[in-house]
Amino acid sequence: MFRRKMDAMENPMLDFSGLPRFDLVQAEHITPAIKQLLDRCNAVVSELEKPMAEVTWDNFVTPLDDCTEQLSRAWSIAGHLCAVVDTPELRAAYNENIPAVTAFWTALSQNLALYEKYKVIRNASSFDGLSAARKQLVENTLRDFRLGGAELPDEQKKVYAGIQEKAASLSTRFAENVLDATNHYELLVTDEKDLAGLPEDVCHMARSLAEAEQKTGWKFTLHFPSFFPVMQYADNRTLREKMYRANCTRASELGENLEWDNTGIIQELLRLRKQEAGLLGYANFAEVSLVPKMADTPEEVLRFLEELASRAKPFAEKDWAQLKDFAASELNISDLAAWDVAYVSEKLRQKQYAFSEEEVKQYFPENKVVGGLFALVSKLYGITVKPDTAPVWHKDVKFFRIEKDGQLVGQLYMDLYARNGKRGGAWMDDARGRRLTAKGLQTPVAYLNCNFTHPVEKDGVLIPSLFRHDEVQTLFHEFGHCLHHLLTQVDDLGVSGISGVEWDAVELPSQFMENFCWEWDVIQGMSSHIQTGEQLPRALFDRMLKAKNFQSGMAMLRQVEFALVDMHLHYDYDPDSTKTPRDILDGIRQRIAVNIPPAFNRFLNAFSHIFAGGYCAGYYSYKWAEVLSADVFSAFEEVAEKEGSIVSPVMGGKFLAEVLSKGGSRPAIESFEAFRGRRPTIDALLRHSGLLS
Repeated sequence: MFRRKMDAMENPMLDFSGLPRFDLVQAEHITPAIKQLLDRCNAVVSELEKPMAEVTWDNFVTPLDDCTEQLSRAWSIAGHLCAVVDTPELRAAYNENIPAVTAFWTALSQNLALYEKYKVIRNASSFDGLSAARKQLVENTLRDFRLGGAELPDEQKKVYAGIQEKAASLSTRFAENVLDATNHYELLVTDEKDLAGLPEDVCHMARSLAEAEQKTGWKFTLHFPSFFPVMQYADNRTLREKMYRANCTRASELGENLEWDNTGIIQELLRLRKQEAGLLGYANFAEVSLVPKMADTPEEVLRFLEELASRAKPFAEKDWAQLKDFAASELNISDLAAWDVAYVSEKLRQKQYAFSEEEVKQYFPENKVVGGLFALVSKLYGITVKPDTAPVWHKDVKFFRIEKDGQLVGQLYMDLYARNGKRGGAWMDDARGRRLTAKGLQTPVAYLNCNFTHPVEKDGVLIPSLFRHDEVQTLFHEFGHCLHHLLTQVDDLGVSGISGVEWDAVELPSQFMENFCWEWDVIQGMSSHIQTGEQLPRALFDRMLKAKNFQSGMAMLRQVEFALVDMHLHYDYDPDSTKTPRDILDGIRQRIAVNIPPAFNRFLNAFSHIFAGGYCAGYYSYKWAEVLSADVFSAFEEVAEKEGSIVSPVMGGKFLAEVLSKGGSRPAIESFEAFRGRRPTIDALLRHSGLLS
């Protein structure tokens, strides 16, 4: 059938006048929009390559930013939809455009004519008159040109471009394989006795999932709200083992479908990254990754991680010995296995501290937690978070506006619940950055995504989503990222909000927010029992506080293990050797771990952070930034000792002024030192984690 060419005004992805038109965007819009925007960008680039009488910000940087920002925003819409409402049509359209989009950005980063013009701006006498933000942006851009291969010979540029295109496609395929493996698996329980130990709401959700597909029994999946309660509460050990095995063999040769096996993709990505590093003149990809980060060398990162491991291991060994003893003496489990750890840990926690996570979550319905979060940031930063309206991609999505002194400063989409077609985990992303344009100030917009339990209807009554305390922390964490993006006062796109912030510092505001989840001043106002309406009892909170560092040694080692394998895979591993990435992981586990997973565990095959995200040779940044965030929060603790409350508007205002508002306009260490008055130390992190002797 003949179909006329889609006019630009008919394509909602080409409407940049306001918020994304999620009510209208379809898979069919992606390719024509991206093609038109690429054509427009290439035309602008061609003009900017020509000789200029004078290279200025307004005649060079601004037009380049204008066109590339629109491409980025449109491509972000496509990627976001694939992450939250994935369909075969969306996926096909997205994948179809990966080569062209990747090729454009690669060519842009290698464009010598543009590189030379940025150098003209850098070397001009007028450079000193630029704002600090613009100076930082120019320095970052020149660095990125060098890392993008701008100085390579033409033949090597072609090789580099091929690497980028192939790596982008492989990373996307990796994420799709994990999503497909997660979505496809189900375990149907038909005997009610097998549900022993599981909370009532979990069973109700499983029954609803089965009924929705006209199946008899209870359906469990690998989505976290379904999977983890089984691991934590199910008395049936066989049930736990089935779920554990299915989860840890996702997207591997041991999984349900070999088409989703990521083993070969891992090896090829590591090979491509090593090749990229060689082209750029670096010994390994870890060195490339660290150029724009706070840490200077892979050796520095490894020393940092090894110190954390040595500090944590004695505590982890005690944690593990205690868990094994308890399993044998109290639960008659003499051969403690990986699928027992969460279950036995929960039983031990209940015995030691006289509470369960199931008991605690009855006090944290979604509305109270979200309201408490908004109240906290209002006190800290003098902002107001209000419900707002916008087109959304799913009926469950909520939308908010943030105001300060009555003025709009940013907006936020909040998508909290797990569902098929949505990738796992929790993450923040930017929909639009703050920027001062000829038309006025463009305010920033952010996405906040989680995978919490969906509200359910029971006996005609809607039961809201109830959050475990660690889910409350997750929400605070992601909202911290959002604040970093939304409260910026920087007007230049490349360094406003989270843009331009060193990767190993970007977790500072998010991890900082988690600390408030352990403060009575905050918790008491954001809790309300789902049945009685009572606040969380202080006695229960005190028991939670005592249990805060329960198994913190094991938890620390687990994160260090992930960071070490990431760094070693990108630093001193040879992907062409006889060793496999799993051999590297196993060697690290044998050296530092206290509980070794079974041989069939294929953790790396679903390690999306480093194979499908931005954390390759950067996973250490979680712990690196946690040092910064713990040290920052200790300043609030010092004030609380004098003033009696941790929620200090004075300290909040200082943190807003020196960290959140600055975005990437200056090095993160300068922002930290401006707030703290000194260099960071590891002491606060160890104290907060209970890892001081």
